[in-house]
Amino acid sequence: MVDVPGVFDLRFNAMACSCTVMLAAQDHHAAAALGQAAIDEVHRIERKYSRYLADSVVGRINASAGAGWVELDEETLGLLAYADNLYQISGGLFDITTGVLRRAWNFSAGGERCVPAQEALQPLLALTGWSSVQREGARLRLPRAGMELDFGGFGKEYAADRAAALLLAQGVRSGYVNLGGDLRVLGPQPDGKPWPIGIQDPRNADATIASIDVASGALATSGDYERYFIIDGQRYCHILDPRSGYPVRHWRSVSVLAPLTVAAGSCSTIAMLKGEEGFNFLNDSGFAFLAVDAEGILHSRGVDS
Repeated sequence: MVDVPGVFDLRFNAMACSCTVMLAAQDHHAAAALGQAAIDEVHRIERKYSRYLADSVVGRINASAGAGWVELDEETLGLLAYADNLYQISGGLFDITTGVLRRAWNFSAGGERCVPAQEALQPLLALTGWSSVQREGARLRLPRAGMELDFGGFGKEYAADRAAALLLAQGVRSGYVNLGGDLRVLGPQPDGKPWPIGIQDPRNADATIASIDVASGALATSGDYERYFIIDGQRYCHILDPRSGYPVRHWRSVSVLAPLTVAAGSCSTIAMLKGEEGFNFLNDSGFAFLAVDAEGILHSRGVDS
């Protein structure tokens, strides 16, 4: 956390992670007044799209799988259009129907850890496939019972961008929104200096591999160290390849700088999913990045660390 005079941090929990709104203000009371709308927006998006809430949009869609159509509002249709674009540019690897694969994997703190057999994954893989989701105007239908949508691949990043937009509309020009490590920077520190953002060492939670100066835009990281377990020396992380149902392995972490948090997060996740081909994808994206491969070797472009 950066200790800067005249800058205040508002901390809260949302989307299963620790969050911070950091902004310049006259005092903490003024900062809290400015930041509350942004915090409320993050909670609104969580309530609306959480797969864990039966009355959320995603909850209603998933409950209707194999049955009728669900009418959707413009915000949801926009997010689904974005998900479709990610599916296309990733060659089908970024697929919001693959959340069902988590039924075969346990990456939570408790419970039994095991590597599922291919036979256990096949019935779940049969429930995936964004291309099979039916869309007609402002409504959507999941054609097979048991199918699910999961906005977890970009929901937190979308919330960071929405929260930042509300702060910018109030005239905030110094600070950032940090949702579990996915950042949207509103502007530099009050003295004009960029914010130094540490990039976690994917093999040491108490260390960083770099510090990236960010004055505007967004920074997001995907990695194999967030939720994982190790069996017989092999690491299994929560980012699953939709072709096999098994975790990706080529990258330890990928950090991307982009104008929006959704763009940075989506790009980093697609690079993780693409494996070795992810390096070319990152280069072609035009964004600055810092990536660590399975051997611990750093790859970067446009990043002064």
